[in-house]
Amino acid sequence: MPQIRTNIAKEKLRKNQVVTTISGVQDADVIDFLGPMGFDAAWIEGEHGAVDWDELGDMTRSCDLWGMTSITRVSANEPWLITRTLDRGSMGIVVPHVNTREAAEQAMQSSKYAPLGYRGMFGGRQSFGVPDYFHTANDQTMVIVLLEEAEALKNLDEILKVDGIDVFFVAPSDLAQTMGHIGDTGHPDVQAAIDGALSRIVAAGRTAGTLVNDDNIESYIGKGARFLMTSWNAWVTRGAAGFLKKASDAKV
Repeated sequence: MPQIRTNIAKEKLRKNQVVTTISGVQDADVIDFLGPMGFDAAWIEGEHGAVDWDELGDMTRSCDLWGMTSITRVSANEPWLITRTLDRGSMGIVVPHVNTREAAEQAMQSSKYAPLGYRGMFGGRQSFGVPDYFHTANDQTMVIVLLEEAEALKNLDEILKVDGIDVFFVAPSDLAQTMGHIGDTGHPDVQAAIDGALSRIVAAGRTAGTLVNDDNIESYIGKGARFLMTSWNAWVTRGAAGFLKKASDAKV
């Protein structure tokens, strides 16, 4: 008899292991290309991307095929939107602009069945053939809240009290914008705010996440971040620039 699919990323976090997540994914073929590389999860872009409901189903299936956790960023903290995203097969939800404890509670409760929440009673693709899905789905459904505004950091202690949230993700770009340093995530004040938030999350016994790159990944792991998201676009850009420079510099 089929059993519910294990959320690999969530299992690693339970063991205090680092979870690597590739972001900017908007196509099932891209997931198939990235799948063999060994990332734990794919961040499906439903807020800034053009992913529709049909494509989302295919993308979550691609993640299942390659043993990656499908994590979808929704465009709003709306119960119907979160429910439908999970019903389309996503194993995790990323909720943007969570600035208050009440918003964090809504994000969690929208993602979980009773008694933890009020997710609509339909299982979708991940439930097919799983007789106890409604009793086990909460354990495998991942909830990530984005702390991407200065207001969120002011309310962080209260937000951290909400149970059922797997990752408290500090988002640098929007945070910098709300701090008056648009486009400058490296500003000392922004970096201090990020480091302070990560420290508070870890000190509260919760799981911290943030955006990383090749240059700072070790640093953020050392600061306690365990859910690490990175973009593959930068690697393509860097590789393309190097290739074109060699072509331009070559003697003919």
